[in-house]
Amino acid sequence: GVAMDLAYVCEWEKKPKSNHCPSIPLVCAWSCRNLIAFTTDLKNEEEKDLTHMVHIIDTEHPWDVYSVNSGHAEVITCLEWDQSGSRLLSADADGHIKCWSMSDHLANSWESTVGSVVEGDPVVALSWLHNGVKLALHVEKSGASNFGEKFSRVKFSPSLTLFGGKPMEGWIAVTISGLVTVSLLKPNGQVLTSTESLCRLRCRVALADVAFTGGGNIVVATSDGSSTSPVQFYKVCVSVVNEKCKIDTEILPSLFMRCTTDPSRKDKYPAITHLKFLARDMSEQVLLCASNQNSSIVECWSLRKEGLPVNNIFQQISPVVGDKQPMILKWRILSATNDLDRVSAVALPKLPISLTNTDLKVASDTKFFPGLGLALAFHDGSVHIVHRLSLQMMAVFYSSSQRPGDEQSIKRQRTASPLVHFKAMQLSWTSLALAGIDSHGKLSMLRISPSMGHVLDMNMSLRHLLFLLEYCMVTGYDWWDILLHVQPNMVQNLVEKLHEEYMRQNAALQQVLSTRIVAMKASLCKLSSSTIARVCDYHAKLFLIAISCTLKSLLRPHFLNNPDKSPGDRLTEVCSKITDIDIDKVMVNLKTEEFVLEMTTLQSLQQLIQWVGDFVLYLLASLPNQGSPVRPGHSFLRDGASLGMFRELMVVIRIWGLLKPSCLPVYTATSDTQDSMSLLFRLLTKLWLCCREENHITEPDDTLIDECCLLPSQLLIPNIDWLPINDGIISKLQNKQLVRLQFGKAPGLVGHTVSSQFDAFIRAPGQPKIDHLRRLHLGAYPTEECKSCTRCGCVTMLKSPNKVTAVKQWEQRWIKNCLCGGLWRRMPLSYS
Repeated sequence: GVAMDLAYVCEWEKKPKSNHCPSIPLVCAWSCRNLIAFTTDLKNEEEKDLTHMVHIIDTEHPWDVYSVNSGHAEVITCLEWDQSGSRLLSADADGHIKCWSMSDHLANSWESTVGSVVEGDPVVALSWLHNGVKLALHVEKSGASNFGEKFSRVKFSPSLTLFGGKPMEGWIAVTISGLVTVSLLKPNGQVLTSTESLCRLRCRVALADVAFTGGGNIVVATSDGSSTSPVQFYKVCVSVVNEKCKIDTEILPSLFMRCTTDPSRKDKYPAITHLKFLARDMSEQVLLCASNQNSSIVECWSLRKEGLPVNNIFQQISPVVGDKQPMILKWRILSATNDLDRVSAVALPKLPISLTNTDLKVASDTKFFPGLGLALAFHDGSVHIVHRLSLQMMAVFYSSSQRPGDEQSIKRQRTASPLVHFKAMQLSWTSLALAGIDSHGKLSMLRISPSMGHVLDMNMSLRHLLFLLEYCMVTGYDWWDILLHVQPNMVQNLVEKLHEEYMRQNAALQQVLSTRIVAMKASLCKLSSSTIARVCDYHAKLFLIAISCTLKSLLRPHFLNNPDKSPGDRLTEVCSKITDIDIDKVMVNLKTEEFVLEMTTLQSLQQLIQWVGDFVLYLLASLPNQGSPVRPGHSFLRDGASLGMFRELMVVIRIWGLLKPSCLPVYTATSDTQDSMSLLFRLLTKLWLCCREENHITEPDDTLIDECCLLPSQLLIPNIDWLPINDGIISKLQNKQLVRLQFGKAPGLVGHTVSSQFDAFIRAPGQPKIDHLRRLHLGAYPTEECKSCTRCGCVTMLKSPNKVTAVKQWEQRWIKNCLCGGLWRRMPLSYS
């Protein structure tokens, strides 16, 4: 198998007047929402000056780049995402730090509101303070049934807590002159900043990195860039005293790189070029790289507690018993590489795999797990993935200009002209993808095989993918990078296995993850032509759950001191107990005074009510064709829980119709005397009775099917507006062919593997478009500004046309994320 291959590259349009040239140093950062931020400098030929740009892309729409003039006067040296993946820090060579956040919660619209500054002192390291949330991933238990065994919460203290133990937000930076600066974001929006020297004797800091300890302390590693100088470590404690930020520092044991203490290599690698902690929350393991003009060496070090040997004389006076032996902290080298080509960039894994120093020989089936490797990019254009502790080679990627074994051509190229290589790179949050920015400012997206290119059986590869999908489900991270590896023949298997694992969890956890798993199944089903119709079903299910929660939440108990169940719970109980097919007989058992709402509220909910009515009619009319699983709605016909929800909503709507008839769903019937709602409720109840018990699903009887066959002659069957086709990149990558893209230029849908299957469910150009969340028609060419979901393509208006509280409450649910959990992006007005 191939360990790494190029999925897509995205480059800048070559303009004669103004050029994107990579800034030196070039930096990039990858968030847990799969947004990538990177820098370039915009060169203006006429004015001979540089504009320092920050670019933000979503990996599914890399061409839709949001480029902003950062306002930094000097080159940007650091970019850092926060733990939620929705805010970004940028720092420059003049000591300015800016905090960027989304404006209107749009992934392609950003603004900087707060920041801090250490005037004239370049920032060399930057990090958000730790929020105290740490999850450990137990790869060896990936076969366990309980999520609690696979992913365990680790006791970890936040860097700083507010009253009541809430973590305080803020950031820490290290400057070139040896200062550490901490900025705290107060709840009122103000920033508290304090700066302190790392040690009494300030010296130049060329490289630094920041890590956190479980006890709430911060560890800073620094180097002056010379391999003959020690790598220094400091403990930093942050506290707030009398509304002021206080910083205390303490020196920790330092180390000298092994290559400088080895007589044969003493002066071979004069400069330390990379210094990184293995993870933000692993302050006891550090990666160092020393280089000369042509080659590099990489070393991995670990901090350990060791017993201090005691002289025999003292042993006799006072023998050391048990744990009383004095201990000392000491850096020990874990592993080192042989001479390598010159390293140009390092990317560390973000997966919190629980590893100890003894885990260098990992169990055979997890040996190739992607999160165990870190990536090294070289000046010859190649990328190696090596084990994060043993530094053994796990996978390798060669750029198209060089191939393994062709030593002559590599030598020729090295002498002729410098090769294009990655100046900055980042691994995704599951380590299944790698983004690199090269010396031309071009972005390359590499796929990293879940088996690291080793031939594992299909089940093992699937288990790796399933394990990482579960990890994203539990953490709420975006799973786009996992979809890169899902082939059409895997979809069915993954969806079934994911459902099995989910059903093994306890009821409380199932409830928390209920919508996330539906969104995950929808995104998987989009990748195979045989499951494409189910995407529509899963989105309809998400919409149904949301409507059910919203409408039930509007019901108010008649007596406030009533300790009984809420009206919504009582409604569910009554509807499941009373299986009568007559809607009015079910209604009689409910306290109708709990359903009283203002007339304006009822009228404003009509669009949502209409969707419920239309969907029930569509489902029942499609029952006679139930043998066809390619039709949307098919999975609802055997889903007792969803049919039960529709039944409850029909009862609520019926009661509200008595208060305000104009809020009822509108049906076009052939007879004036027909009670359409009673008819639909009767048929829906009969269908629900067939599958209300998951273990005893029976086939609908002939009379029910006959009645459903008659529906098209009694009522006009509505066209259900399914979701628009997604214009993202993921389905274009399945044939493993490299896709070439250009920033700012959307690609055509050429080579779209599943579009033909989707034709039945998408709207032809020129047909009226719909706001998928408000269920309003926008016209064929909308004049309102809209936003669309980066994942499922759901479209909704940017600004609310409503003034009614109930509708605002509905819209507020989707202000940050779509139904499926995806982020919003602003759409051009001319969207089609």
